[in-house]
Amino acid sequence: MSKNIKIKGKLYPSTISLAMNLVGGKWKALILYHLKDGERRYTELKNEMDFITDMSLSLYLKQLRDDGLVSRKVYGKKPPLKVIYSLTDFGKTLIPLLEAMDNWGNLILEQQNKNT
Repeated sequence: MSKNIKIKGKLYPSTISLAMNLVGGKWKALILYHLKDGERRYTELKNEMDFITDMSLSLYLKQLRDDGLVSRKVYGKKPPLKVIYSLTDFGKTLIPLLEAMDNWGNLILEQQNKNT
C-alpha cells in the first residue's frame, strides 16, 4: 500500500483512502451500481433510489462527474431538456468492484437470515 499520495493538491495516506474518496459515502457506490448496466435519465435514477433526496442525488452526480466516473449529456436546447447519465470508461473499471460488493452484501444478508 502506497503512503502519502498527493493528487489535485489533496494528500491521501494510502491508495485505499484515495479510492474511498471517489466512491465512498452513503450514495456514490449505489448511484454507480445503478449506472453499471447502462445510461439513465435523472428521473430514472431517482425512481430507482426513491429514498435519496433530490439535493443529494444532484450533489453526488456532480461529484462523480467532476471525478471522471460519470458523464452527463444534455439533449435539446430549451426545456424540457433530456439529460442522460452514464459511466465513463474510467467509471466502468468499477463494475467488478460494484458487483463484488453486491455479492458480499448478499452473503451478509444470508448469514443474518441464518442467525435469526
